[in-house]
This record gives sequence, C-alpha cells and structure tokens, in this order.
Amino acid sequence: MNSSRDKHRGATRRTTSALDSDSTLGRRLWVIFAVGTLVNYPWELAQTPLYEGTESLSRLLWHCLLASLGDGLLVLLIYAAGWIAFRQSDWYVRPGWRGYLLMLATGLLIAVAIEWVATGIGGQWRYSERMPQVLGIGLAPIAQMLILPPLIFRIAAWCPAWWRSRLTNNSARRKAQK
Repeated sequence: MNSSRDKHRGATRRTTSALDSDSTLGRRLWVIFAVGTLVNYPWELAQTPLYEGTESLSRLLWHCLLASLGDGLLVLLIYAAGWIAFRQSDWYVRPGWRGYLLMLATGLLIAVAIEWVATGIGGQWRYSERMPQVLGIGLAPIAQMLILPPLIFRIAAWCPAWWRSRLTNNSARRKAQK
C-alpha cells in the first residue's frame, strides 16, 4: 500500500520537476531572446547608412525593430546549436573556448547565409556604396553576428543571478517592514 502511494508521490515529484525545468527553459529562452533583441537594436540602427532605402525615420525605426527581433531569433538558433553540441541547456553560462568557437562559427554561418540569400536570391535589401564587402557579402552584418552573441550570452547568463538577488533583497525588505 505504501509502495503504491510512494510511486504516486514519485510520479508527482517527477512531473513537478519536469514542469520546473520547462519553466526554467522558458525563462532562459525568453531572457536570451529579449537580451538578443535589445542588444541588436542599436547595432541595426548604427548600420542603417550601409544599406539603401533608409531615408524615412519612421520606416527606419520600424525596420530596425523587425530586424532586431529576427536577430533575437538567430541568437536562439546559436543557443540551440550549443545545446545540441554540448548537451547542456546552460552551456553559455561558462562556455569555455569551445562554446565561444561554436558562437563564432554558428554566427558566421548564419550571417553569411542570410546576407547571401537576402542580397542575392531574395533581393530583400541592398547595400549602399559605404558597406565594406567581401565576395559581395557585407562585413557589418558579419561582424554583428561575430561580436554580439558572446556579449548577449554573457548578459543572459548574468541576468538570472541579478534578478534572484533583486527578488531576495525585495523579499527581505518586505519582511523587515512588517
């Protein structure tokens, strides 16, 4: 009798644990996406003179917002590559040289593929004469996907610890006020 109750309790614990890990994964993905979007937005704004058709301010701001949301998704793609390669969902917290190499290689591959398709086959955008290029691919978006992901993952790794300390300090203040 106790054994069936224990089995049932164990199943409940396992389910709760799975929900907790899903919740943690959801928060992790949200933080990475949000930080990725926020960090990429200023970069997108700064590189607009390197593209054609960026004369209208309202259109420029909207386009950069959409581009930075896409960049946030690309950072999630880099995250997924790391999760698959290292079989750890928190691989970016202490990436080591292999993690940084994965960020750089995946970022380079993504940037080259997107720029090649968007400026060539897809015709989504065109470079201005100011854009430095190698083999017809703009260097600014390549640099963006090489420089920003390590920074984004560093910030994302730091964010949960900062939020925990803020929540703990707020809880301690509330208890002290009572």
